[in-house]
Amino acid sequence: MTLSLVKSMINSPKLRLSTAPLGFSRCNRWCVSLPNMSSKSIPFASLTISASSGKKEVVATEKAPAALGPYSQAIKANNLVFLSGVLGLILETGKFVSDSVEDQTEQVLKNMGEILKASGVDYSSVVKTTIMLADLGDFKKVNDIYAKYFPAPSPARSTYQVAALPLNAKIEIECIATL
Repeated sequence: MTLSLVKSMINSPKLRLSTAPLGFSRCNRWCVSLPNMSSKSIPFASLTISASSGKKEVVATEKAPAALGPYSQAIKANNLVFLSGVLGLILETGKFVSDSVEDQTEQVLKNMGEILKASGVDYSSVVKTTIMLADLGDFKKVNDIYAKYFPAPSPARSTYQVAALPLNAKIEIECIATL
């Protein structure tokens, strides 16, 4: 069903959308009640992901810097890969490639590529990125480099200026990819 059809069904005066809790209805998800059938609800749509539907798998590679704390480089779950925030660190030294946002961005994306590869995907599988910048004034510089790694159709993206990043980084990027 297309989204517009679903929206028109939801907004129809002949249908009633409910989220009655368990014990009050036979439906434990979003349900549609048809007219003159108030005692019967049919499952309509669920936006929940059941924890039992898939196992969580840790992704780790020695080709990218290790996580700085008690978290994984990435997690595979429910046909998705969730990459933790990646910094522009050099694997061999654990130090930033340089102090420039351009060099750090390039290194972040190289490190991200190694984690994606270890997950069994690549940049084309990425559906969402989040970029955190120490200075939003670097937005254009980052975009110029980012575009080389994510050509059209580009992933959805959010970009924020943050008060601080780990190790005083200039940039950190996290992403979600499909398997």
